Amino acid sequence: MSARQWGRDLGLGFRFAFTGGREGWTRVLLTAVGVGLGVALLLLTTAIPTALAVRHDRDGARADYTYGPRRPKAANTLVIADTDTMFRGRGVRGRLVEPEGPKAPVAPGLSAYPAPGDMVVSPALKELLASGDGAMLRDRLPYRITGTIGEAGLVGSRELAYYAGAKNLAPKINGYQTARITTYGSPNRSLTTRADPVLILLVLLVFVVLLMPVAVFIATAVRFGGERRDRRLAALRLVGSDSRMTRRIAAGEALAGSLVGLVFGTGFFLLGRRLAGSVEVVGISVFPDSLDPSPALAALVALAVPAAAVLVTLFALRGVVIEPLGVVRTARPARRRLWWRLLLPLGGLAMLAPMIGQGRSGGDFNQYLVTGGVLLLLVGVTALLPWAVEALVARLHHGSVAWQLAVRRLQLSSGSAARMVNGIAVAVAGAVALQMLFAGVQGDYTKETGKDVTRAQMQVNLSKGTPFTTAGERFAATRGVRAATSLGSATLGDRDWRRGPDTTVSLTVGTCAALREWATLPSCRDGDAFVATGTDDDSSTTRLARPGTTLHVDTADGTGRGADVRWSVPKGLKPARVITGPNGARSGGILLTRAALPDRLSRLLDGAVFLSLDPSVPDATEYVRNTAAKVDPFADAMTWSATEESKKFASIRTGLYVGALCVLALIGASLLVTQLEQLRERRKLLSSLMAFGTRRRTLGLSVFWQTAIPVALGLLLASAVGLTLGCVLLKMVGSPLGVDWPSVLSMTGAGAAVVLVVTALSLPPLLRLMRPEGLRTE
Repeated sequence: MSARQWGRDLGLGFRFAFTGGREGWTRVLLTAVGVGLGVALLLLTTAIPTALAVRHDRDGARADYTYGPRRPKAANTLVIADTDTMFRGRGVRGRLVEPEGPKAPVAPGLSAYPAPGDMVVSPALKELLASGDGAMLRDRLPYRITGTIGEAGLVGSRELAYYAGAKNLAPKINGYQTARITTYGSPNRSLTTRADPVLILLVLLVFVVLLMPVAVFIATAVRFGGERRDRRLAALRLVGSDSRMTRRIAAGEALAGSLVGLVFGTGFFLLGRRLAGSVEVVGISVFPDSLDPSPALAALVALAVPAAAVLVTLFALRGVVIEPLGVVRTARPARRRLWWRLLLPLGGLAMLAPMIGQGRSGGDFNQYLVTGGVLLLLVGVTALLPWAVEALVARLHHGSVAWQLAVRRLQLSSGSAARMVNGIAVAVAGAVALQMLFAGVQGDYTKETGKDVTRAQMQVNLSKGTPFTTAGERFAATRGVRAATSLGSATLGDRDWRRGPDTTVSLTVGTCAALREWATLPSCRDGDAFVATGTDDDSSTTRLARPGTTLHVDTADGTGRGADVRWSVPKGLKPARVITGPNGARSGGILLTRAALPDRLSRLLDGAVFLSLDPSVPDATEYVRNTAAKVDPFADAMTWSATEESKKFASIRTGLYVGALCVLALIGASLLVTQLEQLRERRKLLSSLMAFGTRRRTLGLSVFWQTAIPVALGLLLASAVGLTLGCVLLKMVGSPLGVDWPSVLSMTGAGAAVVLVVTALSLPPLLRLMRPEGLRTE
C-alpha cells in the first residue's frame, strides 16, 4: 500500500476530528488534555538531567574550599568562613567574607561584597526572614540586609543562603572552616571512581518505573470516545469505505488529538516550569530556566507520541468489526485468552533471571536486559488486568440495584474499565518493587554513627580559644536544654609541630562530671590530673604522660603556622580507665580539671559542648543554634542520629519520591479525565434511568462500584507483580528476601486514595449529566 494512500486516509481522519461538530471537538479536547498531561511529564523528565547538571555546575562554580599551601595576604585574596546552619530541617548556606584587596574574587551572583555587619541574601531567605516563621532565624543572623544574591550564585530558587561582611577573619584561618582564597570554583575535580552497580540499577529502575505509567496513560488517552467514534466509522463503511481505510481514518482522528495534545503538553510544561520556581519538593528546588529539555529527547517525544497514537488505534481496532449497519462491539465480546498474556511477565522474568545472584561484586548489570525485563513485567499488568476484570465480573450477579447496574456495565465493557485503571496499576506495581529493593539494600548504605543519643542529642564544636566552660553555662541556661557537658581538647606531641612530632597524646580538660563521661575516675576534685588508658594508643600515652615531660601543643591547625608552645606534664597524675563517650569514641591520654590547666593554654584548646535536650520543647534545636551563634559565630552545631545514610543513596530515593509525586498527580488527573469522558459517553443512558425513576444515590453508587471493582483487582494484581519483581531484584543484588509490608500497604493505599479523590470529584458532573436535558438529541 502506498504512502500516498496512507497520508490521504490519515488526513481525512484528521479533518473529521475538527469538522465533526461539538462531539468531535469534545473528543479532541479530552484526548488532547490527556495526552498533554503525559507529554508535560515526559518533557519534565527530559529536562531533569539538564536541571541537575545546572545545579552541579553552579555549586562547583561557587566552591570556596582550598587545599594546599598557606597563601599570604595580597591584593587578590579573600578570607572566607563557612557558617552553614540548619533551620527547621532546611539547610542555610552561610559565608562570612572579608576582601583583603581590590582584586579579591567576587562570588557568583554578587556584584560586590557587603560591608561588615551587612549581608546579601537569597530571595527565599529574604522572604523567610520577613515572615513570622523566620523570627528565630533572624535572631541568629544579626546582619542588615542590603541586597540579594543573583541566580548565578544559587543552585535552586528556594535555596537559603547569605554572604555577610566581617572583619579580622585572618586569625581564624584554620585550613578547613576559614580559608584565604584567590578564586572561586574547584580547581581539582574528584577522581573518577567505579560507580556502584546497585546505585546504577536503582537509577535505571526509577526512570523505567516512573515513565511506564505515563506511556500507559498516553496510550489510553488516544482511545477516548472510542464507542462514538466507531459509530461514525460505521457510517463511512455505509458510503463505500473498506475496513482498512476505515481504520486508517480512525488513526487519523487519534493523530489529530495527539498533535493537539503535544501543543497542550508544551503549554502545560511551560506553565509548570514557571511554577517550579516557587516550590520546593523534598528539599530540592530549581530555577525555571534550568528546566530545559534536551532537544534530542524533546524531538523523540514529539515523534513518538503521534506514532504511538496511530499504532495504538490500529491495534485497538483489530478486534472490532465495523460494518455499514453497526459495530459488532455492541454485542457480547469474545472471551479473552489468557495464555499469551502470561507470556509477557514470564518473558520479563526470563530476561532478569541470568542476573540473579550477581550482586555488586559481579560487575554492572546489563541495562538492556533490566529495562526489557522490567518493562515486560509492567506491561504484563496491563495485559492481565482486562482478563482478570472480565473473569471476575462474569461471575458477579446478585446484589443491590446499584451493584447490578455497575456489574452489568462492566460485563458489557470491561475493557474500558480496565484501561482506566492500567496506569495506576502499573505505577503501584513498580513502586512496590522499588520500595522492596530500597528497603533490602538500605542496610548497605546505612552505617552506625556510634553516637549514644540517650546521653546527648546535639554537639556544638567551638572554634579555638572560645571559653568552653562559659559556653557550657550559657547552653545549660538555653530553653529546651536539660544538661550541657563542655570539654576542651588539644593534641600534644613530643617535638615542635612545625617539624612534625613522632608521637602524640590527647589532652582533655573539663569538670569532674564532664571527665567522668569519658573515663572512670578514682576520685576527683578541681585541680586533679589523670592519665587514662584502655585504648589502642596506650603505648604513646605511657611514653609521653610522664611527670615533668615537656610536650608541644599543636598550634599548626592544618596550615603549617603557629608558635611553638610547650607544656610540662604535672606531677601527681592519677590513673583512670577509658570508657566509651557519648560520641562513641574512646579517648585516652591526659585528663585535666579546669584548675589544673595553665591560663596560657586556654586559648589553644578546641571546645565542644554535648547537650541533652528536652523533647517536649518545640524548636529546642533552634534555640541551641541561636545560642551557638551568639557564643561563637564560627560554632558548628550538629544534631546527632544513631545512623548515617549514604548521600548518593538518599538522593536517588529523593528523586523517586519527587517523581512519584508527579506521577501520582498525573494519574489523578488522567483518571478524572477518563471518568468524565466515560460519563459523557453515557449521558443519555443516565438521563433515561433518571426519567424512569432511578434514584440519584443509586446511580452514584453504581458509578462508584464501576470504579472500585477494577481498581481493587488492579491493585491486587499490581501488588502481586510488584512483590514478584521486588523479590527478583533483591536476588539480583544479593540481598536477603523480605517484604516491606508497610511500604507495600502504603503504596497500595496511596493508589486507592487517588481513586477515591477522583470519584468524589466526578460526582458533581455526574449529577449534572443526570438531568432530563440529557435526553435531547439533534
